[in-house]
Amino acid sequence: MKTTTRTTLSRALGVLFTALPALAFSAEGELDGANTAWILTATALVLFMTIPGLSLFYGGLVRSKNVLSILMQCFAITAMISVLWLVVGYSIAFGPAESGFWGGLDKAFLSGVTRESLWGNIPESLFIAFQMTFAIITPALIVGAFAERMKFSSMLLFSGLWALCVYFPVCHWVWAEHGWLFQMGLIDFAGGTVVHVTAGVAAVITAITLGKRHGFLVTPMMPHNLTMTITGAGMLWVGWFGFNAGSALAANGSAGMALLATHISAAAGALTWMCIEWVRHGKPSGLGAVTGMVAGLATITPASGSVGAGGGLLIGIMGGAICFTATYYLKHKVKIDDSLDVFPVHGVGGILGTFMAGILVSPNLGVFSGNGYAEGMSMGSQLGVQVIGILATGAYTAVVTIVLLKLVAVATAGLRVSSDEEQMGLDISDHDEKGYSM
Repeated sequence: MKTTTRTTLSRALGVLFTALPALAFSAEGELDGANTAWILTATALVLFMTIPGLSLFYGGLVRSKNVLSILMQCFAITAMISVLWLVVGYSIAFGPAESGFWGGLDKAFLSGVTRESLWGNIPESLFIAFQMTFAIITPALIVGAFAERMKFSSMLLFSGLWALCVYFPVCHWVWAEHGWLFQMGLIDFAGGTVVHVTAGVAAVITAITLGKRHGFLVTPMMPHNLTMTITGAGMLWVGWFGFNAGSALAANGSAGMALLATHISAAAGALTWMCIEWVRHGKPSGLGAVTGMVAGLATITPASGSVGAGGGLLIGIMGGAICFTATYYLKHKVKIDDSLDVFPVHGVGGILGTFMAGILVSPNLGVFSGNGYAEGMSMGSQLGVQVIGILATGAYTAVVTIVLLKLVAVATAGLRVSSDEEQMGLDISDHDEKGYSM
């Protein structure tokens, strides 16, 4: 956002908190060194979330024979999505086409982007890199749903097509100036719908399509290295400050409040999940604490720019409790093998946070002195927009994911490794390497 212009903020009243990367679309100004320095830092933090944060978090949760495959999947997705973002992703998401559904191809291969190009008062090249890190982590989150059983070739093709057909267009819907959900006034500061709803829905669809791992709910499938998982979780917590506070696109009070709300929500989510486990099972677990932390982070993401620390506390508690319930229900009642709980944590958390943003942005609860809703809206109408955003992104993601999985299954002669390969482990079957050689 361009913080030096009060009129821009006034004109965007009610939408400024949704505007994230989108508020400074056509604004021209002088380069702001402080804002540039902060977004440089935030970009590094968000990339740090995927490699090594998410990689280690997921890697510790699988069995030792599959740890390298998880690390490799996250690493390969990082490389592939970076190139796709350069070629067409940025143009589809933030191109100049005045369409509610995509930005066109005028900025393919970053056409017209120079060292002097500005996005508000930061370099456009930096804005491109910052948004690229969001595009990277979203398909990487889905990896947790099909861990230990999807072929590397199928994973790579699916992730690339999914980014092209789901993430890039939905990013335009929500965050681009002409996006139809942006125009409606959807509150999604840092990716409740764009990142967490899309990844969560795609995850559960993929888990159902691939089927359960052999021995699911029969043979114990314990995490092989919780030390690795907790280390990765700590990296995610720190990196999330770039994710949420960086979405202000400025070194200002909005970034500071987003960072504070994010931290409080993570802490509240961790404590809530830990306490529920303590009551139900007699002991708190490290796995429960870090999963609750991620639930708190996912839930606060869409609301982090529009609620204060108190809102972060409430959202974190709700995220920890509701995501805990969703995780148990999905695994033990519905018996869907979403291996690393992507949908009940990220999907449910994103849905909850996007909905609660429409309530907690109220001037009596949020961080704005005026009416925090989109222009001309009340709480009821704002909640209606929030629900539309959730349903639209969820339904679109589900349909496209199903189609893509069918296409990839044909192109790669099946999505899953064979039973023998699954028993052997994907480290050997896919990469002819071992995560551990001791």
